[in-house]
Amino acid sequence: MRYIQMLMLFVFLFLYALSIQATDFSVGASVQNELANFSPKEIVEFSKKVERTLAAKGAHVAILARMGRPVSELPKGMHFTHVGFAVYSEIVTSDGRKVPGYAIYNLYQREKSPDVSDLVQDFPVDFFSGVSVLEAGIIIPSIELQKRLLSVINSPTYVALHNPNYSVIANPYKTSKQNCTAFVLDVINSAIYQTNDINIIKSNERKFFTAQEVNVNPVKLMMGALFSSEVAMSDQDDTPVTATFETISKYLVKFDNGAEILSVFPDS
Repeated sequence: MRYIQMLMLFVFLFLYALSIQATDFSVGASVQNELANFSPKEIVEFSKKVERTLAAKGAHVAILARMGRPVSELPKGMHFTHVGFAVYSEIVTSDGRKVPGYAIYNLYQREKSPDVSDLVQDFPVDFFSGVSVLEAGIIIPSIELQKRLLSVINSPTYVALHNPNYSVIANPYKTSKQNCTAFVLDVINSAIYQTNDINIIKSNERKFFTAQEVNVNPVKLMMGALFSSEVAMSDQDDTPVTATFETISKYLVKFDNGAEILSVFPDS
């Protein structure tokens, strides 16, 4: 009888964990192939508007964010779910033509191993293909920081700063886990402090960057960590924290003179 009760409890906890994974742990979700919620035409038109907005601002490097899930499914204080770098580039089309546009430099989870990530380069249409809401967040750094970011992105430092050990709520103050926002933050600080030393980068992040508290029921966090490989608590202390588009925005507005924050919505 006790064995049956324990088995039933385990099944209940397993099903409970499955029921919450899709909502409460998408704070930094970096899935490459999300389900399509909009038509290809809508995605293309919105992506082009984002590119036009970046070009009108003269942005060579910008931080770009998307909404992979509705705000109602995110922890309090969080809005966007995935962040990458938009870099003005010469794009080679399928027919061999070279046209100006923006390439997106991302950190994505592996589909079959969600606790492992890879660095992937794609384009705005790919970036927004699986969004839940057509809304983009954009940070345009100062001209000086854009130059430094471009230098980092085009150097071995960019790859060296990637930690493939993925957690959706990675603690940005530590080095054991990483998500897309923590990676973006590390690259930004590599550019600001002009260093490839992760210890110097983390030291300055602990001093000057204010992370977002993860406002999720502790029981849900525990169950998520138990049953989902992409949710880790090993790098967290008493109060779980992570980097978000919003906290990175506040950080750059405070410390990067000339940084600008924008939102882009589809044409009505």
